[in-house]
Amino acid sequence: MPIHEGLVEFRVWAPTAFAVAVRLRGDHHELSDAGGGVWQGELSARPGDDYLLVLDGDDAWPDPCSRFQPEGVHGPSRVVDTAAFRGAEDPWPGVALEDLVIYELHVGTFSRAGTFHAVVPYLAELRELGVTALELMPVATFPGKRGWGYDGLYTYAPHAAYGGPTGLAHLVDEAHAHGLGVILDVVYNHVGPGSEALAAFGPYFTDRYETFWGDAIDYSQPAVREWAIQNACMWVRDYGVDGLRLDATHAVFDEGPRHVLAEFADRVRAEQGRTLVISEMESGDLRPIQEWGHDAQWADELHHELHVLLTGEREGYYADYGNGANLARQLERTPPERLVVCSQNHDQVGNRALGDRPAVDELRLRALVTLFAPQTPLLFMGEEYGERNPFQFFTDHVDPAIADATREGRRREFAAWAAFAGEEVPDPQAPETFERSKLSRTPDPELRALYADLLALRRGLPREASAEWDEQTRTLTVRRGHATLVADFAKRTAELRR
Repeated sequence: MPIHEGLVEFRVWAPTAFAVAVRLRGDHHELSDAGGGVWQGELSARPGDDYLLVLDGDDAWPDPCSRFQPEGVHGPSRVVDTAAFRGAEDPWPGVALEDLVIYELHVGTFSRAGTFHAVVPYLAELRELGVTALELMPVATFPGKRGWGYDGLYTYAPHAAYGGPTGLAHLVDEAHAHGLGVILDVVYNHVGPGSEALAAFGPYFTDRYETFWGDAIDYSQPAVREWAIQNACMWVRDYGVDGLRLDATHAVFDEGPRHVLAEFADRVRAEQGRTLVISEMESGDLRPIQEWGHDAQWADELHHELHVLLTGEREGYYADYGNGANLARQLERTPPERLVVCSQNHDQVGNRALGDRPAVDELRLRALVTLFAPQTPLLFMGEEYGERNPFQFFTDHVDPAIADATREGRRREFAAWAAFAGEEVPDPQAPETFERSKLSRTPDPELRALYADLLALRRGLPREASAEWDEQTRTLTVRRGHATLVADFAKRTAELRR
C-alpha cells in the first residue's frame, strides 16, 4: 500500500514462513516479523512497480492481496494506489433497497470489446429503461482471459483483460454520473485453480468441509476472515461500489460465535453505511436476511415455478416445481424488497447445456410476471430486448489437466438430461464458445418498450400484492393497488389492467 510519495508498505500473512522478502526491480528486500504470522516493511517503490513475494529464500509468488495482476495469475503483482480512486467529496447518494432494479451483466460478453470502458456507452439507455443498479459478475483475476469469474484466484485484483483497477474505477464513476449504482458479485466460498499460490503462505483452506467447486476456505483462521472482509471493504471504500452480491453463501462455513458473513455485513457498512449486501443462498434457507443482517437474498423459487409452468422441464432441480398455486404464493412472499427475483440470470441461462435463452413466445409473459411482482427484480443482460444469442459456459484454464476436467465435467453434468439428449455440449475451453455468448444487440423494440413500461409502472405501485391461480383455466391473477395482471398460461398470453 503506498503511504506517501516514493514509499510503499508491504504486509503479508505467512505464519509458517521463516523469512519473507519482496523481489522488486531485481533486488530482494527482507520483511520484518510483525507477530501473528504477519511480515511487513516499508520500501522505496511507486504505483506501477511490479513485485513478487519470496518465501524462505526459495519460491516466489504473487501477493495473496495483489491489487493488480497485469500478466495473469502466474505473473508479478503490481503496486496500485486504490485509495486514489475516490475523491474526498463523493456526492453520489447510493441506491436505496426499495428502489432497486438490478441489471446483471458479464463484462467480457456485454460488448464486443469486453472491457469495463466498453460498458459505459450503454449506461444512459439502461438508466432510461428504468434500471437503478448494474450487477457485475465477478471481476477478480481468474486463470486465462475469458471465464465467468467464479473461479477467481486474486480476489483484490480486477481482471486485466477487462481493464484492471483503473478500468473498474472508471466504470463505477461513470455509472454514478448516469444515476446508476454498481453491485459487485464476490466469491468467498472457494478460489479457483491455482489455490496452491495462497496455500503457500498459510492455512487458507480446510478439509473439514467440502464445496462443489474447490477447497473450502477456513474462516476459523482470524487472518483468513480478514483477507475476505478487508477485500469487501476495499471494493466499497476505494472503488465506490454500492453493493456486494455474495455467491453461494451456503458454502461459506463458519462455526464461530458470530458467522463471518454477519461480521462481513457490519464491516462493509462501517466503511459506507449505504452499502447493500445481497446473498445467493439455497432455497428455503433465510439465514442471510433473518440472522446475518443482509439486505436481500436471491429467491430463485419464483423463476423455477414460472419456468416449469412454461416449459414442462422437470429434470434436475426443477423436479419439485411447476405448480401454479405455488407461483401465486411466491408472488405474495414478504418482505418483498428483500427477495430478488428474475426471469433470466447467469445461472438459469448459462447453466443449461447450450446456454439457450427462453423461447420467444414466453418472453412477454415472463416479463409481465416478474416485473409486476412486488419483489426486487433482476434482469439479465439482453433480456430486455429479447437477446437470442446464448450465454454459454466458457473458461480459459491455463492448466491442461484442469481444462480437460472441466470439459468432461460439463459433458457428464448433462448426460442424463432428456432435454439435451443428442446435443453436443459446447466445449468450455473453445474461444468460439465465448464469442457465441457475446450480445448480438438485435433488438425487439416492442419487448423493450414493455420492459420500460413495466419498470415505470412498478414505481407507482404499493409493495403489497395478492395472487391467485385457477387450475382449471391455468390462469394467474395478480393485484397490486390499482393494477391487475391476468396471465393465461394455457394460451401464453397476459393482460395488464390499470
